[in-house]
This record gives sequence, C-alpha cells and structure tokens, in this order.
Amino acid sequence: MSDRVTAAEPLSAVQASPAASPHVDAGDAGYRKDLKSRHINMIAIGTGLFLGAGGRMSQAGPSLFIAYAVCGVFAFFVVRALGELVLYRPSSGAFVSYAREFMGEKGAYTAGWLYFLNWSTTAVADITAAATYAHFWAMFSDVPQWVLALIALAVVLAANLISVKYFGEMEFWFAIIKVGALVAFMLIGIFLVVTSHDVGGHTPGLGNITDNGGIFPNGMMPMLLLIQGVVFAYASVELCGVAAGETENPEKIMPKAINSIMWRVGLFYVGSVVLLALILPYTAYTGDQSPFVTVFDKLGIPGAAGVMNLVVLTAALSSLNSGLYSTGRILRSMSLAGSAPKFTGVMNKGGVPYGGILLTAGFGVLGVALNYVMPGEAFELVLNFASIGIIGTWAMIMVCSLLFWRNAQQGKLTRPGYNLPWAPYTQIVTLVFLASVLVLMWMDGGIGRTTVNCLPLIAAALVGGWFLVRRRVRTTAATHRD
Repeated sequence: MSDRVTAAEPLSAVQASPAASPHVDAGDAGYRKDLKSRHINMIAIGTGLFLGAGGRMSQAGPSLFIAYAVCGVFAFFVVRALGELVLYRPSSGAFVSYAREFMGEKGAYTAGWLYFLNWSTTAVADITAAATYAHFWAMFSDVPQWVLALIALAVVLAANLISVKYFGEMEFWFAIIKVGALVAFMLIGIFLVVTSHDVGGHTPGLGNITDNGGIFPNGMMPMLLLIQGVVFAYASVELCGVAAGETENPEKIMPKAINSIMWRVGLFYVGSVVLLALILPYTAYTGDQSPFVTVFDKLGIPGAAGVMNLVVLTAALSSLNSGLYSTGRILRSMSLAGSAPKFTGVMNKGGVPYGGILLTAGFGVLGVALNYVMPGEAFELVLNFASIGIIGTWAMIMVCSLLFWRNAQQGKLTRPGYNLPWAPYTQIVTLVFLASVLVLMWMDGGIGRTTVNCLPLIAAALVGGWFLVRRRVRTTAATHRD
C-alpha cells in the first residue's frame, strides 16, 4: 500500500461522508482521531515565558506583568474566536480552512503562509533557546551553540514523524513537566515571599519593587515596547484549533480545553512574573538565562537550578514539537488546494503529513546556520519575525471570525452556543490592538524597526507567490467542483 495520498483521494473521502457545513475541505481527510482531551488541555505554554521573560524583566521591571495580562486578554479573544469556528466546523486546516470558506483562496493562501512564517521562525527561536539552556551545564559549555541547536532539531523531528498519537503523548508529558515546574516555582515563590527568606542577598517582598523604582522603574514606554515580545510568549494558544481536526468529539472537548488553557496560561504567566518581581529586584535578571533558573541559582540549593534548567529545555523542545505538528497540518491543507508545494500534501501510513513537517524543519536548519553566524543575537532576531507571523495569524483568525459573525447575522449560518462574546466589537478591538503592536515594534527601533520595515518585502513575497500558484489553485478548485 502506498504511503502517499494525492489531492484527489482525500477529496473523495471527505465527500463520502456527511459534511458538518456546506464547506468541505479536502485537507481534512486521512487523519486519525487519536488526540484526547488530556492531549489538548495543556498544549499552549511555549518558550517565551521561560527564556524571554528574563530579558524583558530587566528592561521593563515589574510592569512586565501588566504587559502579560493585557496580551493574555487578547490571546483569550483570539482562541475563543477560533474555538467558535472549530465548533462550527472542526478542521485540521484550522484558520486556513476558515479563511478559504469566508475569504476565498487568496485569504487561505495569506493565512497559511503567515502561519508558516510564524512557526518556521519560532522553530529557530526554539532550537536557539534549547542550545542556550544546554550551555548552562559545564559539560556542554564548550559545545558550539549551532551543534546543540542541530541536535535539538533532529531529536524533535524524528519524534514528530512517527504518528499523531506519539506527538500527543510527548506533548502531554512535556506539558506535565512544564506545568508541574511552574506550580512548584509558584509554591516556592509564595513561601519565599511570605517568610521573607533570603535569596542571593535580597529579601523577597514588596521592597524589591518599591526600593528599585516601583512598578515602572524605567517609565511606561519600555513596558509598551516589549509587548511584541510578550505576544510571542502567547504564540501557541491557537494550536488547539489545529489539533481539533484530529480530536474525538471536539464539540465536547474544545470548550473545556479552551477555557482551561486560558485560565492556566493567565495564572502561570501573570502570576509567575509577579512572583519574579517580588523575589528579586528586576536588575537581577538577564536575557541570557531563564528567570526561573536565576531564582534557584541564587537560592543556592544544590541541583535546583539544574533541574529547573532541564524543565525550560523541555519547554523549548515542546514548543518546537508543536510547531512542526501544526505547520505540517496547515501546509497539507494548502497543498491540496494548490497554494503550497505538492510534496507538503503527502502523508505516511501513520497519518502524518511529513512533507510539510520536513519543510518547516528545513527552515530550522537555516536557524542552525544563524546560530553559527550570530549566536548572541539569533533568538531576538527570529523572535521579531515570529511576532510578525503571530500578529498576521491572529489578525486572520479575527477577520474570519468577523466574517463568520456577519454571515450569521445575515442568516446564512448559525453560531454555536459557545461563541466569542461581544462580537463584533471584540474582533475590531483585537485587530486595533494587533496593529498597535506593529507601531510599537517600529518605535522600539533596532531589530524591531528593521522587522517592521521588512513588511513590504513580506507583502511582495506573498503577492509574487500568489501569481506563481494561482493557476494551480484555480485548476484544483475547478477539479474539486467537478
């Protein structure tokens, strides 16, 4: 039996079964419904909190928790909007499939490649983070950063290609480790604050904030300028929508998963940053070390910093694992519509779209080269480009949600009971927020401004790419209609 699936085969498979809506996505066929509720529930904690928070704390001070809270609210709006679309019609193509339904093939093409920009650059950030964490241990200190990055990519790629069940299990246990470590940190942090236990010569408590410039030690502007980096920390919340296509009973699982994701992420992100500010002065944190490792390092408990460093290394590998998973599914949906290379549409016997996964991993290899050329700046550089992809992806989700709401108002479809509150104002306010993040990136200067200045090049690449694939897209669409 061949392990390859052509564009025509999945379409017939989809058409053979009743559709949940008038729209049928050829990319939804061939997947196995092997993901359970426990696989979905804790899929959204990425690398940004573990590594990026240290550098951001050192710049913005305790006010960083405000940035995490604000971004968390908008992240909730995005994932809630996506959840409504998922309950309307679960799809492994997720927002690309919804963009195809409500915006046409141009919209699906744009949404898909912006998402690829997000995760292909995030993959680079993740392997860079993994290599940085590994350097914490003396046994790896002399190993070049690019070598460690390559090892991280190879290990996660191999695991991701087996089957979705193994992906789900790996992600579940990665999540257990991450959440367990964060719970442990928060319990220890609360204990340190309540007992005023010495940490590296500092007494935990409000004094670490009030005696070091207050909540805004460097003014409000640094906190605002760092919002684009905080958005990156929430980047993986949309993964639950992609995973819905391989989930049994999504109408039952997804509402609970989305709600639990957001309260956990909000608690861990905002709560952890508040505790970090209370335990040590903001000047004690640095950009080249996880803030959690900094705390345990200064506590002086033998082995504690090493254990926490292993946890944050796990978080980086988990994020990479999720990125390879999601882009593989998105690219397959695009490939079967003609807007991505044909090889990204093929699947193996385990129901894994390995073509798209390998394409994303290929960009990870470019990240290995980046770690060789500029190891000290690799993370910050790719983080900015990843943020552009995230902003574009979230914007497309909200535009789809807005069009979905409009169609419901016109009586063309019915919104599910679990929906985005306060529509259409929620979508509009979120889009304004995302646009303001781009403005803040430009105001920040440096790499951020350079990234925003690259937007015309990204737009030109998207337009040029569309002219290259449009004939194939139209031919594929005509074949499907026939």
